[in-house]
Amino acid sequence: MPRTGLLIVNTGEGKGKTTAALGLAFRALGHGLRVCMIQFIKGPWNYGEQKAAQRFGDLLEIHTLGGGFTWDSANLAEDTRLAREAWDFAKQTIAEARHDLLILDELTYLIEYRMIAEGEVLEALRSRSPGMHVVITGRNVSQGLLHAADLVTEMQSVKHPFDFGVKAQRGIEY
Repeated sequence: MPRTGLLIVNTGEGKGKTTAALGLAFRALGHGLRVCMIQFIKGPWNYGEQKAAQRFGDLLEIHTLGGGFTWDSANLAEDTRLAREAWDFAKQTIAEARHDLLILDELTYLIEYRMIAEGEVLEALRSRSPGMHVVITGRNVSQGLLHAADLVTEMQSVKHPFDFGVKAQRGIEY
C-alpha cells in the first residue's frame, strides 16, 4: 500500500511539542523507517535525544543547527545567518528524499522572526517526495503552515514546574 506523506504540526504554549515528535520518530524507527530531525533553535546543552540517536545507527539522524535560543541573542544578524544555513540544509534534506520522516524542530520561530519567508517553507514542503512525512514543531505557527498541514495538535499548558521554580531537568526537558 503506498504511503501518503503527511504534514504534521505540533504547536501551542504547552510543553511536549518536540517530545511528541520524538515519540513519532520512535514509532517510525520501530517499523524500520529512516528518520531525520533538524533542530533549528536549541541551545548548547547536551540533549538526550542526541545521545539516543547514536543507538539507532543509520536509521536516525539528528542535526542541531542554528544559533541557539534567539530570544536571548546578542547578535541577531549572526543568528539569522545561521538560521538561513540551517534552512538550506533542511531544503537539501527534503530534496534528497532519503528519509521517511523529517522533523523540523522549532521551525515556526524562523518564520515568526522573519529569518525565512513562509512562502519559501511552503514551497519546499510542497516539493517533497509524496511519501515523506514532515513534522514541524514550535509556538506561534503561521497561518500558511496551519492551512497546509494535514494534522495540527496544539499543546496547552495547564501546570508547569518552571512556574514553581523547578529548573530544567536532564531526561525531562533535555
